[in-house]
Amino acid sequence: MLSRVERRERRWSAGPAPAAPASRSLLAALLLAAATVTTLDLSTDHGPVEAARGVVADVVGPLESGTAALVRPFTAIGDFFTSRSALRAQVAELQAENDALTDQLATADVDTRRLATYDALAAEADDLDRAVVAARVVGWGAAQTFTDTVTIDAGTEDGVSADDTVIAGDGLVGRVLTADSSTSTVVLITDADSTVGARVGSSGTLGFLTGRGEVSDGATLDLELVDSTEVPDRGETVLTWGSQDGAPYLSGIRIGRVTKVYSSLRDSSVRVEVEPSVDMTSLDVVGVIVPKGTDSARGLITGSSGSSDTSGSDG
Repeated sequence: MLSRVERRERRWSAGPAPAAPASRSLLAALLLAAATVTTLDLSTDHGPVEAARGVVADVVGPLESGTAALVRPFTAIGDFFTSRSALRAQVAELQAENDALTDQLATADVDTRRLATYDALAAEADDLDRAVVAARVVGWGAAQTFTDTVTIDAGTEDGVSADDTVIAGDGLVGRVLTADSSTSTVVLITDADSTVGARVGSSGTLGFLTGRGEVSDGATLDLELVDSTEVPDRGETVLTWGSQDGAPYLSGIRIGRVTKVYSSLRDSSVRVEVEPSVDMTSLDVVGVIVPKGTDSARGLITGSSGSSDTSGSDG
């Protein structure tokens, strides 16, 4: 027989069995609450779940950004080497373009000056009714008894002969001293042994120009007048007087201008200085004047348009 105490303990020990209905009630309540919250979140733009998302984003967002910043240098290593190689190639290409432009700029003035010289030679050929063999100065030096001479890259094959008149874009240079097949030697009017018949200004006063043997910036020529009573004015133009048969100098070619006039009352003499039109220190392209139709291995300049006549060329 169980005692009264044992029966009482057995009655209380069976207490947990009714807990199952309570758990089911709690679960149902939680499900109902979740459904309610979900319904409210879907029906509004600022529901409780949306607010929770914002809080989480505020906390997690900076962490994600920081992690991406830490990882980015390692993931970009491949792109770094690829970009560096491409940049090197681009720099090399730009450097090559820059060098090419620098070269073009350096030669632009030379090309422009040469083109202007060709145009001037064509105009002179047109005025004189002659042809011109264009040539380049390729050397300086003394020849025979002359000190102021240059070598040009045109010779007998190009129609050049001794005693031909040589000009530049601005006027008279000199005359051909000797000519071989492909080059010629030209005596400059600045040579001390050079003499050129000259005509001064509109009055046509005659005289003889001699050089001083100076090839420098500001070098001048001395003009001895045939009639010392005909004194020219400063700034007057001096042209070639001309030689028989046009050799060695054709008539009417610009030589320079009068810069100084000295008169002596004691002996009634006059000394005139003339500045050459051509700067002999910067000779480049020159023209040898020849008759039209001259046989030439290169084209002849025959008109003010700068055209070349190759009808008499043998090559």
